[in-house]
Amino acid sequence: MSVASPVAVVTGASRGAGRGIAIALGSHGCTVYVTGRSEKATDSQLPGTIYETAKAVTAAGGKGIAVRVDHSIDEQVQGLFQQVAEEQGRVDILVNNACALNDQLTAPGNFWEKPLAIVDMLDVGLRSSYVASYFAAPLMVDKKHSLIMFTSASGSVHYVYGPVYGAHKAGMDKFAADMAVDLKDFNVAVLSVWMGALQAERLQMVIDSDPEKYGHLADVTETPEFTGHVIWALYNDPNLMELSGQTVIGAEMAEKYGIRDKGGRRPTSYRDTHKVEPHIQYPNIIR
Repeated sequence: MSVASPVAVVTGASRGAGRGIAIALGSHGCTVYVTGRSEKATDSQLPGTIYETAKAVTAAGGKGIAVRVDHSIDEQVQGLFQQVAEEQGRVDILVNNACALNDQLTAPGNFWEKPLAIVDMLDVGLRSSYVASYFAAPLMVDKKHSLIMFTSASGSVHYVYGPVYGAHKAGMDKFAADMAVDLKDFNVAVLSVWMGALQAERLQMVIDSDPEKYGHLADVTETPEFTGHVIWALYNDPNLMELSGQTVIGAEMAEKYGIRDKGGRRPTSYRDTHKVEPHIQYPNIIR
């Protein structure tokens, strides 16, 4: 493990989960590259910019560095990691979180009755996570202790909002499983983490859209920072490589590491609330 402050890249960190994860890593002294497209308030209907997040990372005790990246453009992603290589020489933690979430994703109706643009989350979300990992890996394989994380949820194993959402989550889990095979000999761990419902702007919009249907979510949410603290604990686990390739449930990892959410809350596992668990990958490897 490097003696210097760990270098993290958190994609899609203008707001929501990415913002919380970045701030949490900053509170543990990390240098955090914050990516996203929002540079000013008018760039999105939702509040939050990469500069605001970077400032919050620094205020939390780390060093926040904002980099404007459109994750649908491979050259911009490549440029991001070239910048990190020039400025830091390495990446210790990559959190793949960027995702093009359409406001109509949670609207009622079958998949063909919703906007086709919903499928964009398979570009900025799934494909973009592969691209970020592709360019980050060369900066991680020689460092002997690195971690790639994919933010996911239980929709990978049951119906949530339609087939695109499920394919995205299942793909994130599968990326973790298979990238772990290639990175095993380089001591780079790869995991996917199921986050719970987040106390963030987008969820509040969902709750407000149909309080009778979604109101209960307000009582079972996690703060966006919660997953960031879980990721930090995983990174520092001396047995991290034994977990590599797995999809883990954030609430269960928090119990393992003694982490509590804001106000001492203990988020509940999907295993208890939804009666589901991540798929287990078979050990067969064909090259």
